Amino acid sequence: MWKPIRSLTVVALLLTAAYAHGKSPDPIAPQTLNPQWRGEVIGEHRYHTVVDSRQTLMELARDMRLGYTNLKNANPDIDPWLPSPGQTVLLPFASILPVDAVSGITINLAEMRLYHVWKTGKKTLARVYPLGIGSEGNDSPTGRFSILNKAENPTWTVPLSIRHERPWMPISVPPGPANPLGKYWMAFSTAGYGIHGTNKPLGVGRRVSHGCIRLYPQDIQELFHRVPVGTEVLIIDTPVKVGRKDNTLFLEVHLPNTQGQDFAGLKKEVVRQARLLEWEGLLNWDVIEEIVRQNRGIPQPISVSTPPTTATARR
Repeated sequence: MWKPIRSLTVVALLLTAAYAHGKSPDPIAPQTLNPQWRGEVIGEHRYHTVVDSRQTLMELARDMRLGYTNLKNANPDIDPWLPSPGQTVLLPFASILPVDAVSGITINLAEMRLYHVWKTGKKTLARVYPLGIGSEGNDSPTGRFSILNKAENPTWTVPLSIRHERPWMPISVPPGPANPLGKYWMAFSTAGYGIHGTNKPLGVGRRVSHGCIRLYPQDIQELFHRVPVGTEVLIIDTPVKVGRKDNTLFLEVHLPNTQGQDFAGLKKEVVRQARLLEWEGLLNWDVIEEIVRQNRGIPQPISVSTPPTTATARR
């Protein structure tokens, strides 16, 4: 059972709403960003009350258009395969826009989310999408790319590596329900990689692909029609994110596991990001260590709002 951080609560700062069982929330509207938007805390958590234990968290994630791993980690006290009726599930729609994000598409493999930032008139907007990424040994690439081309109803040319694993696979798969690319494909400037839909939506929010980035069918349709060819794509693998909302600093952690973690290295990354946000206040390192241990993947406050004591002083 995770230990609550009693002195600091994120619930009062991140608005929430409840949804009845079986009702998917309306698509999350694009967020209007501040002029200094990198590191901004965006979105609002919501809550869902379990009515039918036969609906797993994987199915709930699909219905709510969340990533499975994000939903599971945000609710460590809930059995992902057999949730109990009456339990309240936190729907983690709030997140921190990475401080290293670009205007365009930023993909953070560690949290399995895609951030699209674009301008319309004088406004800067953002949308967040859950995604599935490459499995172990088929890691999705990191680095800077661009959208090279786009295709609707694509034909999938089966890579040789997959055909070696599965000799029965054909050379290509035409458009249709058997095509793992779904209905939309956006190629990166690095050959063989891109963003696409899926014919297996339960894989979103998990490490199950051969390196490409897969989105829910309705999400890729939206992104495909909004993103022009030439859009910059930055892929990072950042398990800790620091963000700012008003006068409070937040930390969001997405570690593959919490065993044997280099806390000194994580501390340096927290400090680096806080400096990029021009934070001059104190940080509560006891709280930071607890957030790292919990590894819930939700923004939680880490700044000190009162004069420091021995336990909260910067160190």
